[in-house]
Order: sequence, then C-alpha cells, then structure tokens
Amino acid sequence: MSLYSTLEEAIEAAREEYLASHPEVDEADASVSQFGLQKYVMQDGDIMWQAEFFEEEGEAGECLPFRSGEAAQAIFEGDFDEIELRQEWLAENTLHEWDEGEFQLEPPLDAEEGEAAAEEWEDDNSDSDRSYL
Repeated sequence: MSLYSTLEEAIEAAREEYLASHPEVDEADASVSQFGLQKYVMQDGDIMWQAEFFEEEGEAGECLPFRSGEAAQAIFEGDFDEIELRQEWLAENTLHEWDEGEFQLEPPLDAEEGEAAAEEWEDDNSDSDRSYL
C-alpha cells in the first residue's frame, strides 16, 4: 500500500502503476473504467491518499470505487479538478490510523487515548479540505 501526501501524487502514481501492469498498452490508448480512491488520517494528523485505476468496473482493490466510465477515464487523462474531488469525498469513508499500519473508520472510544484521538481526527476531518477554494 503506497500512500501519498497529495491527491495529485496519488493519482499520478496510480496512473503509472496501471501503465506498468499493462505494458502492452500505450499511454495514449489506455482505457480505464474505474477509479478508486481512499483518504487516510494518520496518527500524527497528516492526511494521506491512495488511488488506483482498473480496466473493468467492479474490480476489487484497496480503495473505494469513486468514479467509473468516462469520469474515471478523464481522471486517468489528467482532466480533473482536485478541489472538486476533495469536496466530494465522504468524510465517513475516511480511514483513521489507530495503530501503526492498522486503519479503521472510527477510533474506539473505550479509553482516554481513544477519545483524545477521536477528537483530533474529528478536527482533521472537518472542512479543512474546503480551504482550497
């Protein structure tokens, strides 16, 4: 699992990975049908992104399916608005690092440490992505 600090870096890495796994396809002729995306909040509060492209819709990967068809192809070709993608991300789909390398949708609140982490994550999962407007 490769995580990137910017959404643009994650998308570029996913494009490169797709092309590397399909060496018979020229970049100009590449055709994708699904784009997957995942947002992570690390223990230190950093936001990280992971992205992936698939040839067929419905293929399983590490990321949530985010766009399909022409929209996925447009992202693959670099025709996307990063601000729009960030704004359309559903906060409840964000994974939070609870222990090193272990992620979950919500931090457990059964300990003081968990409650403190939940408060930090709540702050990190706020409208901060909308500040790019």
